[in-house]
Amino acid sequence: MQELNKHVKSINHLLERYGVRFGIYKDGVFKEQLFPFDPIPRVIGKEEWDEIEAGLIQRVTALNLFLSDIYGEKKIVKDGVIPPEFIFSSSGYLTACEGLKTPKGIASHISGIDLVQGKDGKWYILEDNLRIPSGASYPLIARDLCRTASPGTFAGTHVADNRDYPKMLRDTMDYVSTGGLNVILTPGRYNAAFFEHSYFAEKTGAVLVYNTDLTVEDDKVYLKTAAGNQRVGAIYRRTSDEYLDPLAFNPESLIGVPGLFQAMRKGNVAILNAPGNGVADDKGIYYFVPKMVEYYLGEECKTNNAPTYLPYYEEDKKYVLDHFDDLVIKDVAEAGGYGVVFGNTLTKEKKADFIELIKTEPRRFIAQEVIDFVDLDILDEDGVTLIPRKADLRAYVLTGEDVRVWKSGLTRFSRNPDSFIVNSSQGGGFKDTWVLQH
Repeated sequence: MQELNKHVKSINHLLERYGVRFGIYKDGVFKEQLFPFDPIPRVIGKEEWDEIEAGLIQRVTALNLFLSDIYGEKKIVKDGVIPPEFIFSSSGYLTACEGLKTPKGIASHISGIDLVQGKDGKWYILEDNLRIPSGASYPLIARDLCRTASPGTFAGTHVADNRDYPKMLRDTMDYVSTGGLNVILTPGRYNAAFFEHSYFAEKTGAVLVYNTDLTVEDDKVYLKTAAGNQRVGAIYRRTSDEYLDPLAFNPESLIGVPGLFQAMRKGNVAILNAPGNGVADDKGIYYFVPKMVEYYLGEECKTNNAPTYLPYYEEDKKYVLDHFDDLVIKDVAEAGGYGVVFGNTLTKEKKADFIELIKTEPRRFIAQEVIDFVDLDILDEDGVTLIPRKADLRAYVLTGEDVRVWKSGLTRFSRNPDSFIVNSSQGGGFKDTWVLQH
């Protein structure tokens, strides 16, 4: 690993040269920036990974069953496991998806599950991302560049080869395809993850398309080409639900495909991930995932949620208000590290305002115990000094013929020594994740 440290500047230069960037909108202006890479990998042993993998497979299986149920018979609501208000008031719940049958019964084909390892050694799930989880391309291309820069580093290390992700993704698309081309639908050049869209199109053999490249005729989706229209069987879409189809969702969308949702309803195309998944990764629904596992699978949940409180319940609300300074409060509708407030950081006036907001809009928030998760060493800007920083892990679970966890992942770290927020949009960097096979 020491050899990699010598190449960090050249690797980051290559990442920039290849356009490995992410974009953010700040003050109404789109800005692209390098996602800083640190060469010291996170290393996870085989036995530890096997436990993580088993828990993630169980969790994503239950979440897929929940999505099929909640847009179908709603047994979990009827049986009183989840209050109906929590479902129907969720911003991610789409009434248009009622009765929707997804190909092969899969709604979340690519799940990004965010974990942290506490200083007690246990792994905790922070979030389930089932809509359009991004980021798998970063450790994939970084590993390629590291292998090029220092091939000897990987000799005899027994690190699982992570180059199988594009095949896993292609296999998933093929499994649910209704027959025809695989395409990756991008909202365009100014999307934050555009690099990833084009990268995976190349790696999977799918066609990278804009909305104007597709047309819907007789409830079937076609790619427009000079040689005529070609049938599309699976769409890995990177466009948010509300903009996916102006006829079904936001009528003002200029990046959607008119008629696409109806084609899916008719069973003529698979959309990865399915519309409506937001109800399952709502931060309020997160609280109920262990109960989902027990309800749908009849098993004890193998993954640990962070201790979570719902102000929606009076008992939990009282606890949150009594222990406000010890908790982290999250707005259930926010993502990317936004809407996260540590109670002990607020002034007296802001704390009073926030408490009033919780009292008046209890469904809007969850509160969690602050997990003191582990620090990982990163190289300082001088490329020599090691400094500790908070880091999480986004694991990728692909559901096709089987539920599979990619033996790699995106380890994100905070560059701020006083921050627990690791998101790229908040200035974080990333590491490769090495899963050992022996």
